[in-house]
Amino acid sequence: MKRTILYIIAVMLCMISSATEFHVAKNGNDTNPGTAEKPFLTIQAAANTAEPGDIIIVHEGVYREWVNPQRGGTSDLNRIVYKAAENEKAEIIGSEIITGWENITGTIWRVTIPNSFFNDYNPYKDLIYGDWFNPLGRIHHTGEVYLNGKSLWEAALLEDVLHPKLQKDKFDAEGSLLTWYCESNDENTYLYANFQGADPNAEQVEINARKSCFYPESTGINYITVSGFHMSQAATQWAPPTAEQIGLIGTNWSKGWIIENNTISDSKCSGITLGKHGDEFDNTSEDSAEGYVETIHRAIKRGWSKENIGSHIVRNNTIFNCEQTGICGSLGAIFSTIENNNIYNIWAKRQFTGAEMGGIKIHAAIDMLIKNNRLANCGRGLWLDWMAQGARVTGNLLYDNSTDDLFVEVNHGPFIIENNLFLSELSLRDWSEGGAYIHNLFAGTIEVMPQDRLTPWHLPHSTQLGGLTETRCGDNRFYNNIFAGSYPEKEKRRLGMIIYENTFFPNIADGNVYLKNALPFPGEENYLQLEMHPGISVSEKGNHVFITFPFDKEFGRVKTQKITSEIMGKTKVAEAAFENRDGTSILIDNDYFGNQRNTRRPVPGPFDKPWPGATSIEVW
Repeated sequence: MKRTILYIIAVMLCMISSATEFHVAKNGNDTNPGTAEKPFLTIQAAANTAEPGDIIIVHEGVYREWVNPQRGGTSDLNRIVYKAAENEKAEIIGSEIITGWENITGTIWRVTIPNSFFNDYNPYKDLIYGDWFNPLGRIHHTGEVYLNGKSLWEAALLEDVLHPKLQKDKFDAEGSLLTWYCESNDENTYLYANFQGADPNAEQVEINARKSCFYPESTGINYITVSGFHMSQAATQWAPPTAEQIGLIGTNWSKGWIIENNTISDSKCSGITLGKHGDEFDNTSEDSAEGYVETIHRAIKRGWSKENIGSHIVRNNTIFNCEQTGICGSLGAIFSTIENNNIYNIWAKRQFTGAEMGGIKIHAAIDMLIKNNRLANCGRGLWLDWMAQGARVTGNLLYDNSTDDLFVEVNHGPFIIENNLFLSELSLRDWSEGGAYIHNLFAGTIEVMPQDRLTPWHLPHSTQLGGLTETRCGDNRFYNNIFAGSYPEKEKRRLGMIIYENTFFPNIADGNVYLKNALPFPGEENYLQLEMHPGISVSEKGNHVFITFPFDKEFGRVKTQKITSEIMGKTKVAEAAFENRDGTSILIDNDYFGNQRNTRRPVPGPFDKPWPGATSIEVW
């Protein structure tokens, strides 16, 4: 054993000693060797040069380029690292500054841009399209216009630039008066914009010019780290689950990326993509489930397995102002970890919609860990769609999501949802089976809906298909949760576990607390129901989030138990156990904050410490 450890240390020291450190700076030149004294001018020049084990340090400045890595590392210990220099702001931006605007009338301006300006890609000729995309009856371009960093709203007609209408029901309604429109012919692109009194020749106006900021065109570019950058303003295309998913930053069918400590904003569609390879197939099957099953079979032929794909880490990023997803991945995110990301204002303009949207949207969250993320004003908070087998969702804060906080769709389990705060009107949209819900706070309603689509389940901790089956719902475990009942019930949406009264598979409920109008699961023997009004509220102070909740010492009256793999058992369909990714047993022994629980008699809900009365608690 000692000899093995010494060998590993020796190998690591050898890798470190052979690594080259390249520098990129705004006073550099791409003919330079990339040293600290003679840096490269562009990040791409460093990307073209770097070999496994090398480190690329990018110094302060704005880099208007699409970084297309030519190669990756060979292992987790021998990766290629891209990082912003310490205490320096390095920006990778997919736009270009545009000047020479001509005033047409009043606050309306026009600029003429030769199509040659865009080289081989013109975002103002490229329409957004793809499987499950809904344009809401109009066209949308991947281009965008920004005034001092703020994106304008694309108008469907020139008339909407001349006479914009306030979108009262939208986030940032005042911003909806800042509009733009485009026209193109063989020679030129014409942009019209209503800057509402600002002079675009005196302010900074930018337009999208690149499909991405950081994305490899080739697949299999593995083991890359991207750390500490500000990335924004990319003309990203719709990212459907059946085709290539290009994000503002994305991994493109690879393994072992680390995307950390970045600020990512203003992607026309998606911020971070962990998704699929390019695929000529479009989901033309009348049965959309059948079409996606064929997509899975093609992916398996292209090496879809733990050995080749996924195992990414996405952590400590701030992601906002993306109109499709903050983070998405179809098949390519297996065995990955998404943690401690601040994701907000996703789908804020709501000019288009579709069935691949949310703060985090994952197809095939096999053995994924989604932990300690904030998901606010995302439309849909977290969507686990198909094959979330072995997924664990823990310690997340979700609120102000108008569609739902958590949507689990056609999964057969096992998956674990524990220690989360679900504070929106619809806390859980459950179109799945085989889930374990433990120590959560559900402030809103729950919806349950069986599905007749044939969807996959897998062998444990594997992409190997075990079979296809319908989703009949049920087979869930609800332990030690608080159902607050803070919102009114609607059709097919109930407060508490009463919604599971007639599911096909039986459910287990124990140790739960139900407040006000929330009702227990029929047949649940060990629960506590209180008439107290929940009175939950959320407030933001700067970058901090607080919730006010009337914790009561009465909560301690309900008999609870520590939750383990043994208690949770196995799912009906896959006959698989609730366990860690490495196959070891699980013990739920920490709370939302990571504090050690009293496992002999754990307090219901996400917090181990029971605060008496209406108390404001900092949760982010």
